[in-house]
Amino acid sequence: MSPSSASPARSWLRALLLALLVAAANFGLWAWANRPVAAPGWSGPIHGFAYSAYRRFQSPLTGDYPTPAEISSDLATLSQYTHRIRTYASLQTPEIPRLARNYGMHVMAGAWLDSDKRHNEQELQALIEQAHRYPHTITRVIVGNEVLLRHDMAPTELMRYLDRARAAIRQPVSTAEPWHIWETYPELADHVDFITVHLLPYWEGVPRKDAVGNVLVHYEQLKRMFPGKPIVIGEVGWPSNGDRYRYAEPSLANEALFLRQWLNVAKAYHIDYYLMEAFDQPWKESLGEGRVGAYWGMFGADRKLKFPLTGPILEDPHWPWKALAASLLALLPMLLFARYFERFRVRGRLFFLALMQLAAGLIAWSVTVPFAFYLDPVDWAMLVILFPAQLAILAVLLINGFEFVEVLWHRRWQRHFPLLEALPSERQPFVSIHLACYNEPPEMVIATLDSLAALDYAHFEVLVIDNNTRDEAVWTPVQAYCEKLGPRFRFYHLAQWPGFKAGALNFGLKETDPRAEVVAVVDADYVVHADWLSRLCGYFENPKVAVVQCPQAHRDFEHNAFRRMTAWEFDGFFRIGMHHRNERNAIIQHGTMTLVRRAALEGDGGWSEWTICEDAELGLRLMHAGYDLVYVDAVMGRGLTPADFTAYKSQRYRWAFGAMQILKARWHWMTEPGPLTPGQRFHFLTGWFSWFADALHLVFTLMALIWTALMLLFPQYFSLPLKLFLIPVLGFFVAKAVFGIWLYRKRVPCSWRDTLMAAIASMGLSHAIARGIWWGLVKQKGEFVRTAKQRRLHGRPSAFAAVREELFMVLGLGAAIVGMVLLFGGRYEEGKLWIAILIAQSIPYLAALAGAWLAHREGERVG
Repeated sequence: MSPSSASPARSWLRALLLALLVAAANFGLWAWANRPVAAPGWSGPIHGFAYSAYRRFQSPLTGDYPTPAEISSDLATLSQYTHRIRTYASLQTPEIPRLARNYGMHVMAGAWLDSDKRHNEQELQALIEQAHRYPHTITRVIVGNEVLLRHDMAPTELMRYLDRARAAIRQPVSTAEPWHIWETYPELADHVDFITVHLLPYWEGVPRKDAVGNVLVHYEQLKRMFPGKPIVIGEVGWPSNGDRYRYAEPSLANEALFLRQWLNVAKAYHIDYYLMEAFDQPWKESLGEGRVGAYWGMFGADRKLKFPLTGPILEDPHWPWKALAASLLALLPMLLFARYFERFRVRGRLFFLALMQLAAGLIAWSVTVPFAFYLDPVDWAMLVILFPAQLAILAVLLINGFEFVEVLWHRRWQRHFPLLEALPSERQPFVSIHLACYNEPPEMVIATLDSLAALDYAHFEVLVIDNNTRDEAVWTPVQAYCEKLGPRFRFYHLAQWPGFKAGALNFGLKETDPRAEVVAVVDADYVVHADWLSRLCGYFENPKVAVVQCPQAHRDFEHNAFRRMTAWEFDGFFRIGMHHRNERNAIIQHGTMTLVRRAALEGDGGWSEWTICEDAELGLRLMHAGYDLVYVDAVMGRGLTPADFTAYKSQRYRWAFGAMQILKARWHWMTEPGPLTPGQRFHFLTGWFSWFADALHLVFTLMALIWTALMLLFPQYFSLPLKLFLIPVLGFFVAKAVFGIWLYRKRVPCSWRDTLMAAIASMGLSHAIARGIWWGLVKQKGEFVRTAKQRRLHGRPSAFAAVREELFMVLGLGAAIVGMVLLFGGRYEEGKLWIAILIAQSIPYLAALAGAWLAHREGERVG
């Protein structure tokens, strides 16, 4: 094999080994999470089951009852494990005693009592009739189930029902209540033949490992309290799924461990019991117990045993297939990444491969949710909404992760462009500097002109194009100053000129000196370095270069807390995102500190006036035309930050709106093969995904508010979303914050305090960006709003005038959080997760309020 062919082969082999290593780690993680648990086995008969006959989509609440054939099938299954069952009502499924007799089973029959006296009479009479009809099948009766616990009637009224039943039938009579009710009303024991107690340690928040001991403690207490009465545990069990309650965690493994331990202990202590319960009852989710109410059965709603009664216990017996699906889903993308990004350090490649594998694992996990839960229509609605949102979140996370890995763990930049040595005068191209301004403070523009006049460059001109400024007192001082600076400086005032900034720049192109080979654009608030042109124009000696871009930077912000946080927030993109994009010749061109080859600019149609982000659109257009764009990460000029939070928001809204205009107009460029490289298409398709995340954040927040209101107002119909979907959402918030702060600390030369303040500034723009994205997708044209760099207002607005919508969102989210705490408290893990998500959702809006208040407090102070 030749060396030229051996090297790619070795590269593919190294990539395959890395991908297989991560896939193996994925398998190991699934195996660790589902490692088998040892527990005592059980092979004997079970004393009894609490039995409700309803199947997956049946419910007494809707009047959909099981057929005799379905009940008979259930009893045939249960008769293989026990000869005793317990029922709860006599009217709804009266066939049970007759069918149980066919299988030689005994029934502890129940009459369901509640606050409806007419219904109670019917239930009691039905129970008495069945007890008379099946004296050998119905061996005991239960009059009322947790009636006193629910406060459906007074103890004396329940005692009267019990006395009537004891007088009417020969079978022993009892009523079923939790242990504390028997201790609270000991006189109840005088009206029953035996004590029926419910001992469910889950509802006491007891950890599973202590649960059997908890049952025995209460059982012994009742024995001491009622020495003359037989005691039957009418319900004892543990749920296999649902919400954590204090320290009690429902899971398949915990249910199996509890029941297998209990069966052995009950045999040793000769305890009479009925397991809670035979089959899962999904309809019980709507009874106020929450999601856990559906998962108490030893058999699933599909009538299959959930776990073996002997041998090791697995939480998820199907985990190998899920792990395999996750590994196969990620294997090819991991292989390709590991092969084509060998220039990253190994730890960087492993980090991103692990991120890809994690995303695949979450997808495989999420797809199996319907097989692990009994989803009702509301749950399916949440699934339909949250699953695509989860895919979008994973896409944003992977895109951010790729930037994180490349910026942090590249060995060297492939496209690195330093400042050049100054060209000799005879080789310097003629540069036409265009300064477009609208209603700008004249003293600010004059400072920019002074810096341009001091340029250490032989061949340039400056065109100042003032468009649509009505007040002559604003533009005439600038005009006079240009005349003072000499013939290199030309001033134009355009009244009622169309096209916003792009229109003014296109006018400037027509007035440009014929000798000009390069057009430079600078904003009216910038003070440029004297060597700006001399150190950069040498790049245009390469005919493929169309743009040379320097970063935006700021001045006079150090002693103003608001301006300082915004300055460092801006700086992050130029230290991180622009380097990431520059690797694939896909930078975002900015409308200041940019140099453009005149022939390329005019040959491709000039500045586009249909978008309010004409600079970014021009950069994309020049890439499409086959040119190179050069990013030189050297500060060659500094401008002013936005004057207040209104200006700060409006600038970012304009960028987001313009980005959507470009995305819509150039969609075919980014999605179809053509002049743009795959890397360029990737960046212009995904580079705004973080902004899409802000847009989705707004939608998700509004939906969360609506859903919370529905849960608070109609808890019988609307339940908490599954935690399987809530955990990834919270994980996304955490990961995005970690990625951002970590990169800032590595790439931006600022303090920890400045990093955190920049993060607050960035989060505070979320709502403005979301509005810009959605309006940009809906509307065709946008209004170019000048970003005020100095206040020109007679009176200062209120601190929160710029963030009224954010204030309403904070109030709404605050009300939702308070409502959730009052209704759910800390009872359910899903409830706590939902509250955490509402808190996380409120952070960007709180950040906006903090930014607006800080801007108001600091005012114009620059130090």
